[in-house]
Amino acid sequence: MPEGDTVWQAARRLHDALAGKVLTRSDLRVPQYATADLTGRTVLDVTPRGKHLLTRVEGDLTLHSHLRMDGSWKVFTSDQRWTGGPAHQIRAILGTHDRTAVGYRLPVLDLLRTADEPRAVGHLGPDLLGPDWNPERALANLLTDPARSLGEALLDQRNLAGIGNVYKSELCFLLGVTPWLAVGALPADRAAKLPSLAKKLLEANRDHPVRNTTGRRGQNLFVYGRAPRPCLRCGTPVRVADQGDGSRERPTYWCPACQTGPAPAPGSPPTRRLRPRTTR
Repeated sequence: MPEGDTVWQAARRLHDALAGKVLTRSDLRVPQYATADLTGRTVLDVTPRGKHLLTRVEGDLTLHSHLRMDGSWKVFTSDQRWTGGPAHQIRAILGTHDRTAVGYRLPVLDLLRTADEPRAVGHLGPDLLGPDWNPERALANLLTDPARSLGEALLDQRNLAGIGNVYKSELCFLLGVTPWLAVGALPADRAAKLPSLAKKLLEANRDHPVRNTTGRRGQNLFVYGRAPRPCLRCGTPVRVADQGDGSRERPTYWCPACQTGPAPAPGSPPTRRLRPRTTR
């Protein structure tokens, strides 16, 4: 699933393919922008911001997209067949003389003035892979609501931008606490290292197609997706339960032996605690 590292990779692919080139094809397949035409304009850059992509085009225009769970941008040469999905799932096409970028299943696609980018991404906290990264501010944001569960707080992009469900589970494991622990109950020494640990994980994976948090070949993740297999550290079966992220429930993985703190009882139904807080 797209998280800060995979969005960073997508931005780099798009930038390498489009930046500095004139668009010879432009097709935005959403009703609001069906008549918009970017042909003849030069692509200036493609920049990631958390889980968002900003494709800047001359004339003070930015194409803003968000992949959420299933979206993707694919880049093809002129002789390649498009393979990102059926044609009806295409939401955007940006072509140059030698490359075509095709956006599949994009749930968010906006064309706005570059000067108005804060309307789309101004709510985000410090970007773990961006030039605005500020660990002190990120930690302060997380601690603003000390009663909130750590897992929910990590997914809230207004606190720090780039963490998704995989890194949420892996970070909590590495910190030795469950995702249901209140942020304010996180021991001070572990809270202090949380921002740098999160940044280290995303930076280590932004240049690799397969995400790895363990440093072990063939055992890429400590807990995410591993239930009910044994914990790589202690051998206890990894558990999974739903946890709200402010918009919907997400499967959350943890080791009941290695991680301390509250957690759903085995066999209990998921607790749905939705908050009107954005996680985009």
